[in-house]
Amino acid sequence: MSMHSARAPADAHGAALPGAVRVTAMTRIGLVVTDPATFTAADPHLDAVPLLEALRRRGAEAELTVWHDPAVDWAAFDLLVIRSPWDYAERPARFEEWLDRVGTLTRVLNEPEMVRWNMDKSYLAQLEEAGVAVVPTSYHLEMPTLEAALATEGSSTPHVVVKPTVGAGARHTGLFARDSPAALELGRAILTEGGVVMLQPEVPELSEGREKALYVVDGEVTHAIAKGALLERGGGLRGGVYRESPVVLRATAREEAFAGQVLEAVCEVTGLPAPLYSRIDTVDSAEHGLVLLEAELFEPLFNLQLVPEVTEIFADAILTRA
Repeated sequence: MSMHSARAPADAHGAALPGAVRVTAMTRIGLVVTDPATFTAADPHLDAVPLLEALRRRGAEAELTVWHDPAVDWAAFDLLVIRSPWDYAERPARFEEWLDRVGTLTRVLNEPEMVRWNMDKSYLAQLEEAGVAVVPTSYHLEMPTLEAALATEGSSTPHVVVKPTVGAGARHTGLFARDSPAALELGRAILTEGGVVMLQPEVPELSEGREKALYVVDGEVTHAIAKGALLERGGGLRGGVYRESPVVLRATAREEAFAGQVLEAVCEVTGLPAPLYSRIDTVDSAEHGLVLLEAELFEPLFNLQLVPEVTEIFADAILTRA
């Protein structure tokens, strides 16, 4: 499964676009999504469709593929690029089985080994051990340790975030007063489902909507986005539903360097090459400094509708790896 490429024109209207990679031998690429008819929390095609069109303009035979569709012949693809399988958290074991299977049939990016590692947010502890500054986090496998952590006297943070290590879209995630019974109730619900509870202090800057996501393609920061505050104190989401309010921002040199440090640590910890794409979620806080919230390595929304030029960069990067 190989691809021959050359520099050729291609913009959104088929006009000249200097520097674009064009396929000169047909390459079949699947962009892995989920079914919007069964996953209604967000549109899994938002990024995928512009990327699909950019790949086709470059001569690739590209299509959207639903990861749990039994009719898909995965071996028929030269490359699969995981983009928005956002219901994976509802059936993680099935998703891991899918990763194992397709990884033997064709090339998958980002690599299945990295995806499996990234599915469980306890990877933050490994990155912290590798020298990355992360938001302070404790992990709990049983209620007594969670109860003790919530009851810690002298804490400077009256509010805490409770969430599972495996999850997406803020499912089972809440912001509570440290002594709220609802914090324990959510923790108990996560444990009852067989999950692990993450406990983090509220970071005021996050509640003010100052989280910044840094997007990286082939090792280069392409853009940054603030998506606004999501959690309501007392539990639940602001407005009652998961709704990001993305605004394009400029990344500072310090933030870009931090993103680079995170990805170097990812490679060090996993022993894998640098990912094709990633989103590094950060916040610059008064108490903790610039810290990592999450490193999204297999299903980050890139908000390509806001940065169409990044669609072209992303498509070229995919084809150079096909």
